[in-house]
Amino acid sequence: MRIAISGSHSLGKSTVVNDWVARHPRFRREEEPYRALGLHGPYEILFRDASTRLHNGIQMYYNISRIHRYGDSAEDVIFDRAPVDYIAYSQYTANQGRTDIDPAFVESMVPAVRESLDHLDILAFVPKSDAWPVAMEADGIRPVDHGYRDEVDAIFKQIYREGRFQVLPEKRGPRLIELWGPSEQRLNQLQQAMDEVKSLK
Repeated sequence: MRIAISGSHSLGKSTVVNDWVARHPRFRREEEPYRALGLHGPYEILFRDASTRLHNGIQMYYNISRIHRYGDSAEDVIFDRAPVDYIAYSQYTANQGRTDIDPAFVESMVPAVRESLDHLDILAFVPKSDAWPVAMEADGIRPVDHGYRDEVDAIFKQIYREGRFQVLPEKRGPRLIELWGPSEQRLNQLQQAMDEVKSLK
């Protein structure tokens, strides 16, 4: 079973991943690319309107390479972020018009992302919800900027709810779900999706 958690920052994605692994110890946790490559790796990765093609490209292709690693494996794995995330963040940066990320670059990301999604069973989107607000945590890693988070979340909603970029495969794609509410409810939603996917195999 291959699961990826997707969405804007500071909305509880990593919490979902950590809680899921605590509940299902057989699952391998795949680290968020920024943490693997930037925070704990050799690259300086910038955010907001300072991101470049290198910053977002290496994260996207790292994420894709990790997904492909489990393509023929029976191992259970959950990913903190999905390749789609780098389309959303790149579109935000393209909207600002201050780096080498432009609409053409964003469009160029789509084929590789779409192909990679064939190798996931579940793609779980964590949207921002006024009914269940999530406070931003000043942890020194994630940007504490409500406007930034909201604009990126709006792009994610265009991708997942309105079909922007047509990134989801027409055949053999993952089960797309949304996670919302308190932690236990999110885990139960993910559990239900996993049970449904398994019943179809």
